Amino acid sequence: MDDDLEQLLSNLRLKRIREILDRELQRAEKTGPSYADFLAGLLREQYHAQQERFLEYRIKRAKLPERWSLESFPWKRQPGVRKAAIEQLAELDFIPRAANLVFIGNTGVGKTGLASAILLKALQTGYRGLFIKAQDLFDEMYQSLADHHSRKLLNRLIRLDLILIDEMGYINLRPEQSNVFFKLMEERYGRKATIITTNLDYDQWYDFLGQKEMVGALLDRLRHHCHTIRIDGPSLREPQE
Repeated sequence: MDDDLEQLLSNLRLKRIREILDRELQRAEKTGPSYADFLAGLLREQYHAQQERFLEYRIKRAKLPERWSLESFPWKRQPGVRKAAIEQLAELDFIPRAANLVFIGNTGVGKTGLASAILLKALQTGYRGLFIKAQDLFDEMYQSLADHHSRKLLNRLIRLDLILIDEMGYINLRPEQSNVFFKLMEERYGRKATIITTNLDYDQWYDFLGQKEMVGALLDRLRHHCHTIRIDGPSLREPQE
């Protein structure tokens, strides 16, 4: 590869083609592909590299703590969940329908792993998402109230195609935090999909969030288009013999 060609590829930011061009030129001398096939091969490599960069960027922005996948989930150790049902959800049909997923079960049964695997699948498909612990979300909401930028926070969260709110449980909340959460769920309703993992059944949300009428309205919206996955099985964190 001469200096002019290398400079052109650099200016065009075709990094992957720069990396493989010498190899592909040597291969082309042996196999003699058509100009079109040779060019298509180079551009295909560049495209795949670009898609990998975009995916890494989405995963970084989503703050996904672990890259759990459905392939690595210990299905045999968790009889409390139907593999076929989860794999169907992982087809991601619920996202364009703005439906919700709620995983309910005790600590350690695999709720976060399954939910994260579905979020990862969405990121791989091109959706924008976010993983956030419920405690961190409510802390951020509290800070937004103090800084008077709740609207900015809501706008950022509402734009995301999919949010995974992990470990919804008994947290000490101020009414103002609950109000911001209600507003978030209200504005995502019918527009964007949300995944929630929790160890609380729906009737326990009244104690958790308070404000009975608002919780009733929240649950009406949340469950209107919703798949509830109840995992009644052993903890996957038990020591293995």
